[in-house]
Amino acid sequence: MTRRPWARRTAVTAVSVAALAAMAAPADAATTSGSTSSTGVPRASSASAAVDYATWQQDCRTVMDQALPYLQARIAAARPGEKPAVVFDIDNTTLETDFGFSYPQPANQPVLNVARYAQQHGVRLFFVTARPGIVYWPTEYNLEHDGYDVSGLYVRGLFDLFKDVAAYKTAQRVDIENKGYTIIANIGNSATDLSGGHAEKTFKLPDYDGQLS
Repeated sequence: MTRRPWARRTAVTAVSVAALAAMAAPADAATTSGSTSSTGVPRASSASAAVDYATWQQDCRTVMDQALPYLQARIAAARPGEKPAVVFDIDNTTLETDFGFSYPQPANQPVLNVARYAQQHGVRLFFVTARPGIVYWPTEYNLEHDGYDVSGLYVRGLFDLFKDVAAYKTAQRVDIENKGYTIIANIGNSATDLSGGHAEKTFKLPDYDGQLS
């Protein structure tokens, strides 16, 4: 029996979401004491990333409180014809990943607030992640569902999985520049998100010595 195209797409989406859940599901379902999401729902923290949610959110706000005035000034100073862009990591940067799993995953609110300012002022948003290509579509949907305007999403293809993550992410920023964009900021929570240059300024969110992915 011939399988209809829509059925194949549905199957691929189901597999992708399952893969996303397997990647991001916490190892321990125990809820960290006093930690809640922006909607008031308790968030679970994995055993290897026993970081208090409220502390993480405060630390993210501290970094974004530095990023926002920079972007405001940089956007105001944009040159005629310039195409400004901001590059973001995804896991525990734009999305809450290690604090319980649901789909769509909630946005990391301090980062979303800055992203919304940027996109409302003509800045394009690009997302560079080490997630594999199989989760491209659910990831793109998740970002857009949460309020991010996705101008480009870079995920790792088969051969990228064998490359150094920092080198892979740098190459994607080079590709964005080759399309004529000026990367005015690069925001992530890991050194591999930010090393390699090709951004005017970087902002590092906390990963607590690698406890968060």
